[in-house]
Amino acid sequence: MEPKNLTGVSEFHLLGFSEEPELQSLIFGLFLSMYLITVFGNLLIILAVSSDSHLHTPMYFFLSNLSFVDICFTSTTIPKMLWNIQTQSKVITFEGCITQVYFFTLFIVLDILLLTVMAYDRFVAICHPLHYSVIMNPQLYGLLVLVSWIISILHFLLESLMVLRPSFCTVLEIPHFFCELNQIIQLASSDPFLNNILIYFAAVLLAGGPLSGILYSYYKVLSSIHGISSAQGKYKAFSSCASHLSVVSLFYCTGLGVYLSSAGTHSLHSSATASVMYTVVTPMLNPFIYSLRNKDLKMGLKILFEEVALKCHFVLGLKKCP
Repeated sequence: MEPKNLTGVSEFHLLGFSEEPELQSLIFGLFLSMYLITVFGNLLIILAVSSDSHLHTPMYFFLSNLSFVDICFTSTTIPKMLWNIQTQSKVITFEGCITQVYFFTLFIVLDILLLTVMAYDRFVAICHPLHYSVIMNPQLYGLLVLVSWIISILHFLLESLMVLRPSFCTVLEIPHFFCELNQIIQLASSDPFLNNILIYFAAVLLAGGPLSGILYSYYKVLSSIHGISSAQGKYKAFSSCASHLSVVSLFYCTGLGVYLSSAGTHSLHSSATASVMYTVVTPMLNPFIYSLRNKDLKMGLKILFEEVALKCHFVLGLKKCP
């Protein structure tokens, strides 16, 4: 294959999950449904937190930020895939592919860092309850989110250097439903060794480091819960962090499973299918995990629906608003 300069590359081809025409409608309907559930579910979390003053706490501030990032995360990949299926096209422009890589990486790193910050919040709440309001003041939890954004943007800039440097071959087919950095690097005609080293170093630093922090936080949390004498106190303490622990387990286990399965089968199409778990399924399930076991959030959603019903009644002048 003849290498092309960067300026000569105009487009990539996303091969998706299947080339069989009869499956395209099924795939389109499935992913459109999951995308709409993800957007509306996380949007409800954001609106519930903003509308209920009782939820104006660090825990729910982080949760609303996580919901916003999850909406952006899925919006980076799914709409383009749906558009390609609808138009029966596999093409994504070079600029569109690079933009997708950048924002996908930005939001996945933000997801990881926000989950870590939320683990720290639960650590302070359970291990140092008397000092919680002093430690987790508005300045600190605002700063933690700001630092998470800054780290993600710096990583974003590092990856921009990795993607813009290589020259590419003439065959630019990506066996995935979105542009993934690792597969773009493999398409390069230049030696990918340095880029691969940077990718693995960033993965260990930005995924392994936060995971270590999360595990340490929950080790201390479980130790503190074990020291509580009453069964009711143990249940109350554990239930306050059970939702977050479930989300962390789902996110890391599915993400790790993707890379282990792809390494074991050496099938790029199977890797694309497995990637659905952490790119689509996990952001879709997050609102359900947090709302089903959380009485405060259920109350916030109830207040939100009541406010919407009242506004609907006021605008339409109806006795009942459907």
